[in-house]
Amino acid sequence: MQEQKLKTNLDTNFIKLIAIISMTIDHFGGAFFPEYPIFRWVGRLAFPLFCYCLTVGMLYTHDIKKYLLRLLAFAFISQPFWILAFNSNDIVGNIFNFNIFFTLVISLLATWGFKEKKWWLFISGLLLLSIVNFDYSMTGLILMLIFYLCRNKPSLGAILYILSYLPAFLNTTMSDPLALKLFGHAIGFEIFALFALPFIYLHTNTELKISKWFFYIYYPAHLFVIYLIHLFI
Repeated sequence: MQEQKLKTNLDTNFIKLIAIISMTIDHFGGAFFPEYPIFRWVGRLAFPLFCYCLTVGMLYTHDIKKYLLRLLAFAFISQPFWILAFNSNDIVGNIFNFNIFFTLVISLLATWGFKEKKWWLFISGLLLLSIVNFDYSMTGLILMLIFYLCRNKPSLGAILYILSYLPAFLNTTMSDPLALKLFGHAIGFEIFALFALPFIYLHTNTELKISKWFFYIYYPAHLFVIYLIHLFI
């Protein structure tokens, strides 16, 4: 029997499915209904769920190098579809507007460097996320470190996860169209990522069987569908 490496939810196929549904709602809302922030709010669940699943993958994979290379390959495959879906009017200008796969790969590489005490990898990842214009910037690395370091202390992990999103209460204004407005105060839409917390810290047992390739292929495929819809509208 495989060693239990985490005390958090290991129903990762179910978690990934929730993540891609959330991501799809986010992307289609952002592309076609930007005036309705609820689509983007729902989408805040996706990134932390992907970060968690990759942390689980890092701990359970038999070959971390193949795992990282596979992720990196799909990051490059997805890049043209990402540009076409959201920036087809300026393809050249958005070549270095990297899709989320790149953020996840760098964050995972840095976390693995931390785990293995390969400090040059950890610091390199840290610097890349700080200097290069990656989506979510340092958030992925912070979340993965929380998930890894608190893998056997779920209560502490949940507390740190919540604390990591508290700046969302401060870093926005009433003029932000995506902000949640309550009682004359604006709350950054990142706060909706807290709804990902129960999927990570409450155990489910759906026994979903989904090929790992589905999750890899879905990302560029749904971006291409968004691009095609743009062409026909």
